[in-house]
Amino acid sequence: MGLRVLVVDDEEKIRQIIGIYLTNEGYQVGEAVDGEEALYKFRTEDWDLIVLDVMLPKLDGVAVCREIRKVSKVPIIMLTAKNDEVDRILGLEFGADDYMGKPFSPRELVARIKAVLRRTGPDEKQEGHLLKYPGLSIDLISRGVVVQGKSITLTPKEFELLALLARNAGRSFSREQLLEDVWGFDYYGDVRTVDTHINRLRDKLRVDGAPSYIKTVWGVGYKFEVEA
Repeated sequence: MGLRVLVVDDEEKIRQIIGIYLTNEGYQVGEAVDGEEALYKFRTEDWDLIVLDVMLPKLDGVAVCREIRKVSKVPIIMLTAKNDEVDRILGLEFGADDYMGKPFSPRELVARIKAVLRRTGPDEKQEGHLLKYPGLSIDLISRGVVVQGKSITLTPKEFELLALLARNAGRSFSREQLLEDVWGFDYYGDVRTVDTHINRLRDKLRVDGAPSYIKTVWGVGYKFEVEA
């Protein structure tokens, strides 16, 4: 049985094209034509990934994404005809795992689906799934983060940034590397997207005098480092 992907778009031609490409790759594909049907199918069936258009009848894609994220971490790739940076960051901040602007290449969409599933799939072994540093614990399986004994809530991208940096403590990453490793594709736009997520992550990690885990490496990017 192939992995199950729900395609949510009000344009029949787009649903058909995506469905053909995914079926040819061995995926099982379901469809929804509006936000309400998307939530119904999400709640009544099991899905491994959701392709979700932003502009939908009845309930828009951002609202659907927010509702899903209240109860599930199922990977979500959002589609939109709005390509400016504000809309891109907004979509990801509501919990999407990736983002594609219309018009798009179906082959590229399939490649991104595979990349997201690789990043979010159950590939972590039970042994060694905990990263522990002074005042900080990161569970790579449950995606739980505890700082100074207190649990904090991170968006999917914030968690992936933290996990990547913490796995590679002391290594400096450029913004371009972080975009490619965390977002899963080469990004040629404004790299300030990384700065936005890093700043919000830092704010959430500031719990009861916790050390500053994420350091700025001037002229390069960022690294994870625990003060001695």
